[in-house]
Amino acid sequence: MATRVNPNIGRISGYFLLNLVTGIFWFVLLVTLGAVSVGTAVIWVGIPLGVLTMALARGAASAERVWLRAALGVDIPRPYRPLPEGVTARAKALAKDPATWRDFAYWLIMLPLGALEFSLTVALWSAVLGTVFLPFYLHWLPATWEVTLPDGTLWLIDSFAKALPVSALGLLLGVLAYRLLKALGRGHALLAQSLLGPSRYDVLEAKAEHLSASRARGVEAAEAERRRIERDLHDGAQQRLVAVAMGLGRARGKMESDPDAARELIAEAHADAKLAISELRDLARGIYPSVLGDRGLDAALSSLAARSPIPVEVEVDVEPRPPTAVESTAYFTVAESLTNIAKHSGATQARVQVSRTENSVVVEVTDNGRGGAEVRPGGGLAGLADRAATIDGVVVVVSPIGGPTVIRTELPCAW
Repeated sequence: MATRVNPNIGRISGYFLLNLVTGIFWFVLLVTLGAVSVGTAVIWVGIPLGVLTMALARGAASAERVWLRAALGVDIPRPYRPLPEGVTARAKALAKDPATWRDFAYWLIMLPLGALEFSLTVALWSAVLGTVFLPFYLHWLPATWEVTLPDGTLWLIDSFAKALPVSALGLLLGVLAYRLLKALGRGHALLAQSLLGPSRYDVLEAKAEHLSASRARGVEAAEAERRRIERDLHDGAQQRLVAVAMGLGRARGKMESDPDAARELIAEAHADAKLAISELRDLARGIYPSVLGDRGLDAALSSLAARSPIPVEVEVDVEPRPPTAVESTAYFTVAESLTNIAKHSGATQARVQVSRTENSVVVEVTDNGRGGAEVRPGGGLAGLADRAATIDGVVVVVSPIGGPTVIRTELPCAW
């Protein structure tokens, strides 16, 4: 998929000056080998030579991607399909992969395009430098300049002062050259992305696979959450309420025969009822905290920080308010992260920063603990990744040994 690039003018110029050399080299080599392989295919010699040509085209394209990243600032992912085992199967896969032929097409285009880019770069910068610095080397020229103006007046450029207007024109030409070469650099980067990168079909296919995997993880996370709620209800509040019912039943049986014992049983049932209410409140907070719905993410995260056993600094800037699913995921991401920090990191301080970009909410939780955290199947961080995957979010953990640990979660959001 094409991404916006804004390359540096110096690197653009250097790339255009050197690209002609690489373009000529690969054009001549690949066209020569391709022609020879086609011509000798009838005697079977051309078949391995053709495979070598395709492999060379791929290798040249891989080197070009690195060169493009350094010069034009464009990151182009490898578009190739996986190669099977076996020499014959690999050769067939090379020939059938459309990316191979796009690589070949790129190098066929580079000879005329490289010559055009080289010529423009040399001509523009030569004209700019020649006109801007004309007053400084005018006295070394073998002759003076004579320019006939539109009204027929002869403008003789034979001194420093008379050459200054030419310098002004050179500066204007420099601005035009800057804009033209920048535009040409962006155009070259987009052309390279379309030929050397994945096709639109491949991008959409990869995105579909990613979404499918994300949805599957989301379903698993939702199912695990449902089982947790059922377990908490069965083992906690439900048992408390059963105890309340049994205590009240016993108290009713003793109301006339033993009022004191009945009062004790009612007091016990009352205490169990309060515990059940507390457990239900905690369970509801674990599903969707009321403070999050009423007052938003800032207040909800501040409440989490206040309950944390270690000092937590909170900074939230997500206006306008994101959708409920994004808020909920961000909240539980922070909650689980702070719980893990308190239990395992040995940290003495943590920081929560929530911000928004053009189309996402970014949650960063940082601590000064011992580090070494990693995403393991079935672990807490894997649970965070699964929860974020329910809305196609991404979790990245950076935790070198010795710390600090940074858990960055990016949640897509349509504003």
